[in-house]
Amino acid sequence: MEVLNDIPFELNLDALLRENHIEEGTDDAIEFQNLVDTVGKIGKPKVLYKECFIDKKGTDTISIGDTTFRSHVLRKKLDTVERVFAYVATCGREVDGIEIPKEDFLKQYWLDIIKQTLLGSSRGYLNEHLSQKYRIGKTASMQPGSSDTTVWPIEQQKELFSIFGDVEGLIGVKLTDSFLMLPNKSVSGIIFQTEIDFKSCQLCHRENCKGRSASFDKDLWESMQHDQA
Repeated sequence: MEVLNDIPFELNLDALLRENHIEEGTDDAIEFQNLVDTVGKIGKPKVLYKECFIDKKGTDTISIGDTTFRSHVLRKKLDTVERVFAYVATCGREVDGIEIPKEDFLKQYWLDIIKQTLLGSSRGYLNEHLSQKYRIGKTASMQPGSSDTTVWPIEQQKELFSIFGDVEGLIGVKLTDSFLMLPNKSVSGIIFQTEIDFKSCQLCHRENCKGRSASFDKDLWESMQHDQA
C-alpha cells in the first residue's frame, strides 16, 4: 500500500476563466483569480493505492483476500487479469477548509470546478506512477457507482475501502453512510491492465453528466446484458 501526497498540479487561470465563461477584467474574474490563488497555495491532491492479486473468481464475483466484489461487468473485464490496483484519489481536504458563505452558490460552483482539476491531477499522476513503477501498458478502470446501478453498485465502496483500512487517516477521505466520499471531488476504483479501451461511462445511460469521459456504448451494453442472460 502506498500514499502519493506530493502531487504537482497546475491551475491554468486563462483556461479556467474560459471554461466558466468569466470575462477577464470583471469583478467576477478578480474573485475567481483570488480563489484560484488560494487553492494554489494550500491544495494538496493525494492518492492511496494498493497492488492486489485476485484470489478467486466466481460467476459474477471476484475476491481479493477476504474482500469479495459482486459485479458481472467487473468479473467479465477481469476474466484474464490476475493483478489489479485498488485506489482512492482525491482533491485533498485542505481546499474544503476555504470559507465560502453557503448562500454564495456561484463561488461554491467555482471551487468545485477547481477541485475537479486537482482530482484530475491526482488521477493522472497515479496512472503515470503505475506505468513507471510496474511497467504496465494500457490500462482501464472501474469505479463503484460510476455507471448504471446494475454495473457495479455504489454500496461496494465499503468493500473497496476495507482493502486499505483507515482511508480517512491516510489521505483524509471519508466514506459516508450513503457511500459517497468527502471531499466530494474524490474517486475510488480498480485499475487493471487491458488491451481493449474501456471506460465505465460506456455503460452509463445518464446523458447530462459533466464527469462523462466516454459516450454510452449501446452495443457494449447489450453484449454485457446478453452475457448475464
